[in-house]
Amino acid sequence: VRPQTVLLVFLSIVPQQCFGQIIGGREVKPHSRPYMAYLEIKNGSKPSYCGGFLIRPDAVLSAAHCLKPRARINKHVQFISIPRRNEHVREGDLCTVSGWGWTSVTGNKTNMMREVKLKVQEEKICQQLFRNYQRQSMICVGDKYSKKATYKGDSGGPLVCNKKAHGIVSHAREHNLFPEAFTRISHFEPWIRKQLKRFSLQDIPGYPSSD
Repeated sequence: VRPQTVLLVFLSIVPQQCFGQIIGGREVKPHSRPYMAYLEIKNGSKPSYCGGFLIRPDAVLSAAHCLKPRARINKHVQFISIPRRNEHVREGDLCTVSGWGWTSVTGNKTNMMREVKLKVQEEKICQQLFRNYQRQSMICVGDKYSKKATYKGDSGGPLVCNKKAHGIVSHAREHNLFPEAFTRISHFEPWIRKQLKRFSLQDIPGYPSSD
């Protein structure tokens, strides 16, 4: 049997605390998020778990602090497009995050994928809360009034807006989950393309090659 590999592309920006966390969400309909990947990272005797998402049959995008063979694409396993460098979400946009993370801060785990809708916030809110918030490479998401957030185990999952993965679940504050700062994928789009080409992979589906 010929071994197959999948490229794991990790992104990392750390403004303060790192968590990956879904609270206040709902259970996802089976097979409705075919681009989602569940990652089990074995480092020593205790494994850690993260989410990720297929941007091609042979490439998974996830969060770097999350440190699996080629995906078999079928009706239940699909990839999701990522935005171009100049594509951005706007304040007020309603996006969705899916994952297998804790459903409460007390540690309720779930084997079922859940999802939550989160609203994009104005940048100055996160700039005031996160000391190292960088608007070029981060997205400010979620508000204290909705009481919804990602939580432990959701790290690396996609923030999906208008059917594209615009963000990666990355950062929250330990004692206050709202809002959160996610990695902005469009900022890293050229770098992602470079890594894919470096590993002799094909172009990302969803938009034409820049060559």
